Amino acid sequence: MTYTAPLTTHTAQQTNSPQQGMQPSESLARLLDTASLYLHVPFCHTRCHYCDFNTYAGLLPLRAPYVRALLNEIELAGQSVLYPDGSPRRARTIFFGGGTPSLLTVPQITRLLTACYRSFAIDADAEITLEANPGTLDQQQLVGIHAAGINRLSMGAQSFDAYLLKTLGRIHTPDEIEQAVHFARAAGFTSINLDFMFGLPEQTMQHWQETLAQALILRPEHLSLYSLIIEEGTLFHSWTEEGRITPADEDLCADMYEYADALLQAEGYINYEISNWALPGHQSRHNLTYWQNLPYIGMGAGAYSSFQGRRYSNERSPQEYIRILKTHRLPEVESETIEQAQAMAETAFLALRTALGLHLPTFEERFGQPFSTFVGDRLHLVEEAGLLEQADGWLRLSKRGRLLGNAVFLRLLPN
Repeated sequence: MTYTAPLTTHTAQQTNSPQQGMQPSESLARLLDTASLYLHVPFCHTRCHYCDFNTYAGLLPLRAPYVRALLNEIELAGQSVLYPDGSPRRARTIFFGGGTPSLLTVPQITRLLTACYRSFAIDADAEITLEANPGTLDQQQLVGIHAAGINRLSMGAQSFDAYLLKTLGRIHTPDEIEQAVHFARAAGFTSINLDFMFGLPEQTMQHWQETLAQALILRPEHLSLYSLIIEEGTLFHSWTEEGRITPADEDLCADMYEYADALLQAEGYINYEISNWALPGHQSRHNLTYWQNLPYIGMGAGAYSSFQGRRYSNERSPQEYIRILKTHRLPEVESETIEQAQAMAETAFLALRTALGLHLPTFEERFGQPFSTFVGDRLHLVEEAGLLEQADGWLRLSKRGRLLGNAVFLRLLPN
């Protein structure tokens, strides 16, 4: 079995009919003319054992010069994407990711948000998210970042089991997760996401059930549940090669996923994307930008952008990133043109990660070609296997297809 729930390329209960909340409320043309903003903060106290993101421990003294560089990039990026009439590009969401953005001070976060509003036309109701480690938050800081304009908090909780947190290399305790949520509520946050991981070395179904039970007591508006993927270059990869840890059994991972899905839907959460559940009205609008293959502009060391048919990325080294921005140049180091066939395939498989799936009329409007013409007979086998469903103009993964999605996604790639 090829288990796909943990894929990280990141409404109502999934049924055979479309649900509210995922369908764009604006025209496709207007959405494609906007952007979501991503700000990367690469600093961490320590590097987690499973992490392969562009993050660095031991570089906290670089925070001030890094923020100055990021302020410069925000201004340059805004100038580079002005509308033809010279007005600033509209942005619908802002996301501070990392790393650990909560290691920035409140004044630094405030300055970065001010720069975004100065260089882009930010929607009045924009979703503005900050990722945080529960062990780095206190009441005063949360009050400050909420006052600065952050209206959504995403915390990397990962587990309520102290031993498993230590195995992962996390610096917080189970009690600090609960404390951070209570602090956030007191500060005024009404939209909180908690990330948890399953399929961990030595994690049992009982561990997973207890973590979910404790998470539900806190009643976060959003839950992201990811199965561990052991990536090259991480400590976990080295330990696996040495036999120190054993990857989780795929069947157990599938059981954990299905248990979580049934439990959360019974508690009123909507599984609107393979790895994400939300209470009604709290789906992540920023992440929907990715899953709907809409434009986004990434700023910061190693950040990626996808805008107007081009995908490009920044210099990864924070020190070199800072040096480049001192010369008032954008830190772009790699770029590729996204050909139409590639854009069509990516739009399809990203949409199929969501509960609604792919809206076939919108696909044809966007690319000037019916999906059936694009895909030909490449999906014939997975359709026969019952991995796909089609109804009322929507194509989506079946319940079984959600566990075997890679078999579908690979067939979307053009020959």
